[in-house]
Amino acid sequence: MLEVRNYIRGEWLSLRGGRELEVRNPANLDEILGRGYLASAAHADAAITAANTALHEWAGMPAPKRGEIVERAGDILKAEMDDVARLLTREEGKTFTDAKGEVYRAYNVLNYTAGQSRRVGGVTIPSELPRNFAYTMRQPLGVVALITPWNFPIAIPAWKIAPALVAGNTVVFKPSSTTPLTAARLVEIFERAGLPAGVLNLLVGSSADVGEMLMKDRRIRGISFTGSSENGTQIYTTCANRGIKAQCEMGGKNPVVVLEDADLTLACEGIVSGAFGSTGQRCTATSRAILQDSIADEIISKMADKVSKWKVGNGLESDVQMGPLVSEQQMKTVEHYIDVGKKEGGSVVTGGGRPSGVPRGYYLQPTIFDHVSPDSLIAREEIFGPVLSVIRARDYEEALQFANSSEYGLTSSIYTNDAGKIFDFCERVETGMVHVNSPTVGGEAQIPFGGVKSSGVGEREQGPTVLDFYTDVKVVYIDYTGAVRTSKFY
Repeated sequence: MLEVRNYIRGEWLSLRGGRELEVRNPANLDEILGRGYLASAAHADAAITAANTALHEWAGMPAPKRGEIVERAGDILKAEMDDVARLLTREEGKTFTDAKGEVYRAYNVLNYTAGQSRRVGGVTIPSELPRNFAYTMRQPLGVVALITPWNFPIAIPAWKIAPALVAGNTVVFKPSSTTPLTAARLVEIFERAGLPAGVLNLLVGSSADVGEMLMKDRRIRGISFTGSSENGTQIYTTCANRGIKAQCEMGGKNPVVVLEDADLTLACEGIVSGAFGSTGQRCTATSRAILQDSIADEIISKMADKVSKWKVGNGLESDVQMGPLVSEQQMKTVEHYIDVGKKEGGSVVTGGGRPSGVPRGYYLQPTIFDHVSPDSLIAREEIFGPVLSVIRARDYEEALQFANSSEYGLTSSIYTNDAGKIFDFCERVETGMVHVNSPTVGGEAQIPFGGVKSSGVGEREQGPTVLDFYTDVKVVYIDYTGAVRTSKFY
């Protein structure tokens, strides 16, 4: 059993007193993974102070040298990938295959972002003035707070911490208290990579205590958040009132449109993996399958046949296709939406309950609803679990209308072989990311990630824009004439 610890000023702290935290394996509730105590507002103050003290020296280090530390962290993570993935599976519940994929994505992010340390530059711009040199430079924000969820407990922290550090910021990192052990493992890797004390601080605490402190402390100059739209909106509003930057990646209700000319086997595979991979607990999960009427029955039959044969169980078992939900609260939330879907008139094609023959854990069957109204709750609200709503459409235009009817706009997909409709969909669908003939999920370190509408505000994460949020642009004018200008044109 591991101890839940905090990391402040380069020291691992074993807290005593306060609110106790117990971490159990969601696939086997009899297995206790860790115990400890949540950080308080006083610990948050100490972490912010440590980050503020370390800021000057860290920001003054050449960016490529900062990048070397991030790159070493990536190398350590890659070397220990299987071990980290096992911990992730035991703590969060996703299958070992999914966990390894997440750890490898974190490695890719660290490796790519380390390379960006040699590109933390500006541009030269022609001036209207004679003998005048104008250019821009990028400078760090200062102390930044990074708030991350439980569903990707190593990848999301990696893609926030790496650019924050490369840009020269110091960090106060608040992970979800549901997955503190995986978060601590990542921080430990950064420590072993040679990160100086105080540059990265870990706080495992509640939103009421630690979260409020991070939002209101004047020394915090930027907040990057991934989580619910409700919390993200609150953070964005608080940051706007304080005049500091905020980056919020929030919810999704992601549609897949399948037209009658599509490869239905390919579409079935993509929808099933997008809807039920990681137990549906990802912001990019496929929530709505919008199927053209003429092929709806066939593809629903293919999907139901496939997922009804899936084994649900402990993600460390090699023959398991889907693990448990992360917590009792999450399981009850998903069960509530299944009940709502039935009352709203949706028909359960497969699933809809708890599987038999599994250990004591937070298990639900992969569930498909057919004949779902686009105005129903299960078609509009984010469920964050293994529930897929099938909406039938007469033609492409109606399918696109249904796809855009959501308040969310993270990612979308279309399955068709019609080139005209492909390009039309890419242009008109209201999402930050679009996939063609592939699932809604997935992303690459070198490509920007983010949504529109209620799915995201602030600069994109990852890719060539990865440093935009974490830096301010300073403009410099150098007049080397050595004379007072008298011309009316200047």
